[in-house]
Amino acid sequence: MPNPNDTTSRRAEYAQRTRQAILDAARELFVEKGYFGTKVEEIARHARVAPATVYAVGGGKHGLLRTLIESGTNTDEVALVMTRLRQITDPAELVRFIVRATREQFELWAGLMRQVVAAAPQEPTVREIQEIAHASMRHGLAVTARRLGQLGALRDGVDDDRATDLLWLYLCNAAYFVRTDDLGWSLDESEAWLNETLPQALLRDGFGGPGPSR
Repeated sequence: MPNPNDTTSRRAEYAQRTRQAILDAARELFVEKGYFGTKVEEIARHARVAPATVYAVGGGKHGLLRTLIESGTNTDEVALVMTRLRQITDPAELVRFIVRATREQFELWAGLMRQVVAAAPQEPTVREIQEIAHASMRHGLAVTARRLGQLGALRDGVDDDRATDLLWLYLCNAAYFVRTDDLGWSLDESEAWLNETLPQALLRDGFGGPGPSR
């Protein structure tokens, strides 16, 4: 007799493949055409499913975009970054690490986040999704700031909250878009500049920050 567990397993596998195909199609089209320029019917065609399946599995465009952004905040790579932030004991190394981590995340997500930024002013549900991405990134920057504070490396007058604000000012997506899109900097140039500038903004002398005033 057929094993009912095998049938259940095959159905679950098919459902997962279908869901992933829909998410992949949605991400590709959002990046290519923008949120408003993408139609559910196009997502369905690219994923080779019926439009009703897109709504049933993904909740339409809003649900798909939300799932894509939330998935980006819960990856194994993000978990490893958070663990490493709490382990590093050298403040200058910690700053270099968060610079590299945000650069790598920007490389992965810039295409989609550019479309989120473009759509957010006109669509409240997209603004909510943008806030999810912002909250995740700010949490990582706050962990970095607290770690620098624990190591006694922050400049006088810079507490954990101020350090979080400074990290956000330099490392949020909007800051990366200014450097890459508006100024035309390569990501290598951006990373080199951040590694030179951030320690001066955050760290006291002896930890990679500026020396005493002359």
